[in-house]
Amino acid sequence: MQAQQHYSAPAGALKDKVILVTGAGDGIGKVAALTYAEYGATVILLGKTTQKLTTVYDEIVAAGYPEPAIVPLDLKGATKKHYQDMTATIKAEFGRLDGVLHNAGMLGVLTPFEHIDLPTWHDIMQVNVTGAMLLTQAVLPLMKQTGHSSIVFTSSGVGRKGRAFWGPYAVSKFATEGLMQIIADEYDNTGVRVNCINPGATRTSMRAKAYPGEDPQTLKTPADLMWLYLYLMSDDSIGVTKQSLDAQIK
Repeated sequence: MQAQQHYSAPAGALKDKVILVTGAGDGIGKVAALTYAEYGATVILLGKTTQKLTTVYDEIVAAGYPEPAIVPLDLKGATKKHYQDMTATIKAEFGRLDGVLHNAGMLGVLTPFEHIDLPTWHDIMQVNVTGAMLLTQAVLPLMKQTGHSSIVFTSSGVGRKGRAFWGPYAVSKFATEGLMQIIADEYDNTGVRVNCINPGATRTSMRAKAYPGEDPQTLKTPADLMWLYLYLMSDDSIGVTKQSLDAQIK
């Protein structure tokens, strides 16, 4: 499904909102975190590499945006208690959580189906599906208290139509679509809206890994997609839920 192409967020569209971004250290997550901060949000930067998060933190502070927070956490090894403790800290420090962008993801290695190894399968499911489920489960009670809040999952074209050799990653994105639909349906009319974004072919390190022969200069940048990331986090998308939206309109 398509959304309002080239939505233009007014200045301060996210003022006073607290938004958690996973995979905030680079790629789309980093640009989303910077963009949310630019529009007034206090951003909680979650990722596995503290140095990368610190760099994003410094960029946000240097730009004069609201001071962010850092949560170093590797989704591959995180437990239910990690997410519960994180939520308790967010509640104690900020008193609210208005948005979550599930951006962290693991690609693995593109391989024939017969060559998929179980450890890789488990790791991809843990990061892309189980981690997202546990985090969402932990934060939902807090998000319901804010009146209107937004959860955004990151999907993929291979999560809508399977593709040879994409194995565990594609299956994890089909699961992401289903997870979004279930949560959106269950929490309809609670003030929590839940949607997916399919970024499409974007100039990121994950894309370069999947398509090493591709010229990255032919691809959209993460900044080109931010209209949709802003739209779904802003109050302008209140009432939009259970949708799988494309950031690149064909």
